[in-house]
Amino acid sequence: MQKQKKSPVPARSRARRYTEKMSESDSTYFLKLVIFVLLGTLWLKFAQPITVVGIPFGGIPLGLLVGLLLVRLFEKLQGDRKIWYAILLVVTIISNFVPAGIVI
Repeated sequence: MQKQKKSPVPARSRARRYTEKMSESDSTYFLKLVIFVLLGTLWLKFAQPITVVGIPFGGIPLGLLVGLLLVRLFEKLQGDRKIWYAILLVVTIISNFVPAGIVI
């Protein structure tokens, strides 16, 4: 007779382990949303556009750069990172056409 090896973790809990997702409270999510919207609106704009290789630049999106680093550092799940990247990018593009930011 052969003995069957028992797995250390029952099959039911092994399957459940992969389907569980990390969750955060609504207030934490809303705080992150507000922070990334504010970061998306932060631009360093120039009074006179700077021309580099024939392309005029009216400003540098500092908030976008900082926001990308923060998302990369603090979000564990790739799906959540994609959502925050999309929010940050859309707010940055919209705020480019609005007179918001630091003008030098």
